[in-house]
Amino acid sequence: MGPSEERMSIAEAYDIPVTRPLVPPHPPRASENMTVLGRIMAIRANAIGSWGQPAYEEDIVRGRFLGRNSFVLNEPDAIRHVLVDNYENYTRTPFAFRVLRPLVGEGLLTAEGRAWKYQRRTLAPAFTPRAVSTLIPHMLAATDETIAKLKAASNAPVDLRGTMQRMTLEIAGRTMFSFGMDRHGAALRNFVMEYGERLGRAYLLDMVLPVSWLTPMDLARARFRKRWTAFVAMLIAERSSAGKKDGAPPRDLFDLMDEARDPETGKGFSDEQLVDEVATMILAGHETTATALFWALYLLALDPDTQEEVASETRGEHLDAIADIDRQRFTRAVIDETMRLYPPAFLIARAARDKDNVAGAAISKGDVIMIAPWLLHRHEKLWDQPNAFIPKRFMSTEAPDRFAYLPFGAGPRVCIGAPFAQAESVLALARLIGAFRVELADTTPVIPYGVVTTQPDHSPMFRITRR
Repeated sequence: MGPSEERMSIAEAYDIPVTRPLVPPHPPRASENMTVLGRIMAIRANAIGSWGQPAYEEDIVRGRFLGRNSFVLNEPDAIRHVLVDNYENYTRTPFAFRVLRPLVGEGLLTAEGRAWKYQRRTLAPAFTPRAVSTLIPHMLAATDETIAKLKAASNAPVDLRGTMQRMTLEIAGRTMFSFGMDRHGAALRNFVMEYGERLGRAYLLDMVLPVSWLTPMDLARARFRKRWTAFVAMLIAERSSAGKKDGAPPRDLFDLMDEARDPETGKGFSDEQLVDEVATMILAGHETTATALFWALYLLALDPDTQEEVASETRGEHLDAIADIDRQRFTRAVIDETMRLYPPAFLIARAARDKDNVAGAAISKGDVIMIAPWLLHRHEKLWDQPNAFIPKRFMSTEAPDRFAYLPFGAGPRVCIGAPFAQAESVLALARLIGAFRVELADTTPVIPYGVVTTQPDHSPMFRITRR
């Protein structure tokens, strides 16, 4: 069963005129009587549709899957324990390593222990708010070029998901290398799509065999990695040939990463490490932001009143500096609420290195801990109207519990690029909605499904008109 086969009826999804606030379509919840084989099939088709109602109500859901104990955590203090207080006891699962390493190698996303600490210390200065502010002109140029192309196009329906992917890829290329992605963008998109559609999916042997045992998909991923790393190395070589004047300030992320040194040892990245770090940053910054912007545009198309409020806030603003972006409080709330309903990383899975006790549950070595932002962000104990689109909940004086809202993770391994992603998302959404009124031309409900990120099951067509 493909993700598009899980769609709800149009009547159920689009009962919007009489339903306030907006409740966007989502997958049906799994049967509580699902067999192991049924669960494997559900995970492969759409992982976020493999959870039943108890996962949206209970603090801890205990289970057993493929010979391992599993615990779904929805209790903020328990999540804090795993991600912060005792985070060194929890590592990525074997399946996560299988899926991520062909893409990012031993980069920051997959590194463990001392290697991770070294990379984190070395990269941190490149992602401070001050460093991000120097990259705003790159974001602005790519966004405004996208708007100009949309204005120049005919009034035919437009695929805004594809448009957001091209725009965020252009931003990734310019902020990383100071050059556009006209020549390399198609190849990069093909790599991302090839991996996500086939190699990033869960296969039975990937889940049951140790990482040291190669599966047929591992062999395919290894072939992919050889081509992928050669492509990234080519991009780096092209950027390196452009050089940088001695004493000139860094002009892009590559300068910042190339010049980065571990504050404790003074050591920089080797050529191989730089390939993995660049691959990590391009992929993490490109695909997740494109997906978040697509979902925001989809929600605003379903909710015209909220869309007009974003347009009103944006009107007359230049939005060419961090301070301008920070003033877009409602637009930021729309992005925050979008990432609550459609978290870029729908699941954080960890395997216990040793025994532990989490909220009264005895954890044994090898047990799997699942912290699912998809569940957490829609949990009925933690949120009022959890399935509804209510941006103003993020403008309240009572902020959600830090460990009830995890769009970028939490703790020492929180996403290092969060300030960059937040600035890019708010800037792009504000300028797009400031330029266009966005409506859906496609009446088929868009159902989210989880592969590596929270993706739409299809790309709907939109109608846009100038404001």
